[in-house]
Amino acid sequence: MIPETSGAQVIVIGAGPVGQSAALLLARWGVQVLVLDQRPARGPSGSKSICQQRDVLDIWAAAGAGRVTEEGLAWTTARTYYRDRELFSWSFEREGPLPACVNISQTRTEQILDEAIAAQPLIEVRWGHEVTGLAQDASGVTVHCGRRLLRAPYALACAGARAQSVRAALGVSFGGETFGDQFLICDIKADLPGWENERRFYFDPVWNPGRQVLIHPCPGGTYRIDWQIPPDSIPTDVEIARKIRQIIGARPYELLWHSTYRFHSRIASRMRVGRVLLAGDCAHLVAPFGARGLNSGVPDAENAAWKLASVLNGWAGEGLLESYHAERHAAALENLQVTGATMRFLAPRSAEERMRRRAALEGGRAAEVDSGRFAEPFWYVDSPLTTPEPARPFPGRPPKGTPCPPVPGVILPDAPLPGGRLRELSRDGFLVLLGDMCNSRLFVQVLGKVITAPLAVRGLAEMDGTGSLAERLGAGPDEAWLIRPDSHIAAIIPHAGPDAVVAAMGRALGGPV
Repeated sequence: MIPETSGAQVIVIGAGPVGQSAALLLARWGVQVLVLDQRPARGPSGSKSICQQRDVLDIWAAAGAGRVTEEGLAWTTARTYYRDRELFSWSFEREGPLPACVNISQTRTEQILDEAIAAQPLIEVRWGHEVTGLAQDASGVTVHCGRRLLRAPYALACAGARAQSVRAALGVSFGGETFGDQFLICDIKADLPGWENERRFYFDPVWNPGRQVLIHPCPGGTYRIDWQIPPDSIPTDVEIARKIRQIIGARPYELLWHSTYRFHSRIASRMRVGRVLLAGDCAHLVAPFGARGLNSGVPDAENAAWKLASVLNGWAGEGLLESYHAERHAAALENLQVTGATMRFLAPRSAEERMRRRAALEGGRAAEVDSGRFAEPFWYVDSPLTTPEPARPFPGRPPKGTPCPPVPGVILPDAPLPGGRLRELSRDGFLVLLGDMCNSRLFVQVLGKVITAPLAVRGLAEMDGTGSLAERLGAGPDEAWLIRPDSHIAAIIPHAGPDAVVAAMGRALGGPV
């Protein structure tokens, strides 16, 4: 059977939010994409992944889906309770032009992404295409959809947790564990004064003894409620109504959607196998406390997109693709570590863990109460693409809610600029930021002779017209900062000359220039 040549340079398997994001980001780089999904069409999916972190909103804005931010609800305060007593609360600090996070249903997010895809001529979406196998050789990947064969130079698997056939075809294991307790999710519409901008987390409330309840506000007067429930329970409509009434009282409400699920902690043994990359739930599953699922899957998509585009356009060799596994597998491992600690606190498995949890809750020891460390970008400080700088060492993971100082490997802080934002400038290719003692013209001349990848050179003092940007970043007057297309800092070079930036650029592209 002869494979069909679709003209696509990358086949994206799965049309969920991660696959949609990948397609848009690839097309933004001029790459032709074919998206395959086994479902007959897009269907409503309820709230599912609702909480989208600032840096993911930034990625979607670059991909043409900024309406997620515009329509999402930017909640500000998180309250944590033990039974009927509030233990503590915290509020997001505004660190840049975008909100710290927004809540919006996955159904609406997918609609917005679909609208952006429909406006992009480089993307074709085919529904009703279940991938049953993969084969690859030195020149490309053949994707089996039953008796139909499709061919492209590369494939990106974003087919979700149940994509066992894809992982099996690649020889990838998916080790980990599944937690016993179930969770009931309900989306309701109700008038709850004072709750509109607050996330509420309840440990052991009288109306769900021994377990947890999480309540999130969403746009349009809707709320998402998660109950931890016994492993084998199947809530009836009557029981669901009773649970809702225990929280909201006699107020009128409308039940919009409900479902049950279990938590999983799993990771693929490899996230790159030859010409195929794995992303999102296809590559890793984590418990949702801290919103680290989709908020990790979308950065997977961005990381894969700029690297695939660099290889396809001849800006880098195929060795760059191995850094995708190195960086995003490490990110997934960190998410498993963080969410695993949260789950051990939420559902202790030993007498010692139960005693520690009870002591923390009853003693009101906020520092020991773990209801989930909120999603944050992974820092590529140990990446083979990052040029370390001894004068700017990575200080380690900062306290909860505290930004990491800008050092090589960390994502570039965002900042407002005349007519836009700093990070918007770093999404079109590599960006070199220069202190006012550096000769911008010389850098442009030298770099332009040896670098074929998209590159912009900008003086920090000129960018905002005041010189305050360099102070805000903590950039020295003789420094050059090399920023990757995903806004991570590839290098900070003191006493910088063009040759040092060329070397850092070569490293950031996976090898010598």
